[in-house]
Amino acid sequence: MEEFKKKSAAEGDKEIVFSKAIKAGKRIYYLDVKKNRKDEMFLAITESKKIVNGEGEDSQVSFEKHKIFLYKEDFEKFMGGLQQAIQFIADEQGLPEPRAEEKDTPVEEQTESLSEQEIKIDIDF
Repeated sequence: MEEFKKKSAAEGDKEIVFSKAIKAGKRIYYLDVKKNRKDEMFLAITESKKIVNGEGEDSQVSFEKHKIFLYKEDFEKFMGGLQQAIQFIADEQGLPEPRAEEKDTPVEEQTESLSEQEIKIDIDF
């Protein structure tokens, strides 16, 4: 009986059809496009942060994870809200300094205001 439950749980896992990892400092963001049992796709966004407790040989490493599930009927509203939130931060505090991996981009492109930029995510289903 126990074996049957484990098999059913494994079959119930969502199928990942696309995955993108974004490294950002101590965090990694995973964007996973998954299919549910009805073959409908949705986006699972996971933030993973490395946590180190203790020092030296006594240190223990763990990962703190947070997930958001975003369904296609909510993409437009989510993107609109995300763009407004990013624009608000840019207006209040300016744009962030580029990270080392972004330093190859010409300065003119880096300092372009967010009002002149558009955040576009094209997800086809």
